Amino acid sequence: MSSSKVYYDYSSFSNGTSFMDAYNNFNQVPNLNFVEKLWASYYYYMNNDLFATGLLFFVTHEFFYFGRCLPWAIIDRIPYFRKWKIQDEKIPSDQEQWECLKSVLTSHFLVEAFPIWFFHPLCQKIGISFDVPFPSISQMLLQLAVFFVLEDTWHYWFHRGLHYGVFYKYIHKQHHRYAAPFGLAAEYAHPIEVALLGLGTVGIPILWCIITGNLHLFTVSVWIVLRLFQAVDSHSGYEFPWSLHHFLPFWAGADHHDEHHHYFIGGYSSSFRWWDYFLETEAGPKGKAAREAKMRKQAEKLQKKTI
Repeated sequence: MSSSKVYYDYSSFSNGTSFMDAYNNFNQVPNLNFVEKLWASYYYYMNNDLFATGLLFFVTHEFFYFGRCLPWAIIDRIPYFRKWKIQDEKIPSDQEQWECLKSVLTSHFLVEAFPIWFFHPLCQKIGISFDVPFPSISQMLLQLAVFFVLEDTWHYWFHRGLHYGVFYKYIHKQHHRYAAPFGLAAEYAHPIEVALLGLGTVGIPILWCIITGNLHLFTVSVWIVLRLFQAVDSHSGYEFPWSLHHFLPFWAGADHHDEHHHYFIGGYSSSFRWWDYFLETEAGPKGKAAREAKMRKQAEKLQKKTI
């Protein structure tokens, strides 16, 4: 019988050694959906919650990061999509893709893998649950929305700080090796930057749980996947008519971040545009034109008041 704490009562379970045996047991539990049954079966089958969480998060990160990068790498090799490339004269070469891939893999295994294996004990200590059933969809959506907003704030200020003096020269400059970014370059960065900006992604859910005492590990895993997709897509270098920011004007997207790489300054946010808009740090000619237009309006208003 499993010692996993993913479920509270195994008294009615039959003995079995395979994953399917575990799934068949949870398939008899009422009020569990398909995903909850898979989640519980995995932990029950692994029979080691610390190892199960570490393996799950590492594999999830690798699968969804490189899985999301792959379509962009393919698109880069198809001339048809060139008309939507933001910097259409700068297509990453096979050599650049390969060098970037090696660097990212090294970072994943030497920088990110180690703390992942200690995430489960931290979850236990601060109260992040991992048992079934999961929280309600509405609760998870609310938490995900909060994480996106808070991570964007963290990212803006620390990313902006990395553009100053020695921080840029010795840390952030590595990420700006590619003036025209591509999907794989999303996590191409100095280890200190990986840790610093990654702390916003992982630390905010941790802080949320410490304050509220209410967070599930499945919500954290969904958040990590969505954040990976956002990071890869913003580095894709492509602007499509169906890009998300056309429907959600405050969403940043590839056009926002591509200008940051192109001009090396401005456009510091990760997911949204509001910090750059209100603090007047939008990158590129559009940002400059918007600031000049705003200054003209302010000057005109001032002139009218003095007349």
